[in-house]
Amino acid sequence: MNSVYDVMQLIKRFGIYVYTKDRLADLEMMEEEIRELYRMQMIDAKEFQMALLLLRQEQSKYKH
Repeated sequence: MNSVYDVMQLIKRFGIYVYTKDRLADLEMMEEEIRELYRMQMIDAKEFQMALLLLRQEQSKYKH
């Protein structure tokens, strides 16, 4: 997993599509979905950690 696009593909495997026209809101919603998938043990710890890292890096670009 190397990009936010890869995170989107990961959650899409579970039928989750996130698009609100607000990039920051999308990233925050994807983070919540990733947390829920991990809590339900549908993704492993490595996928969870990498997805959070990528999402937070991208979020930092939009927060001032």
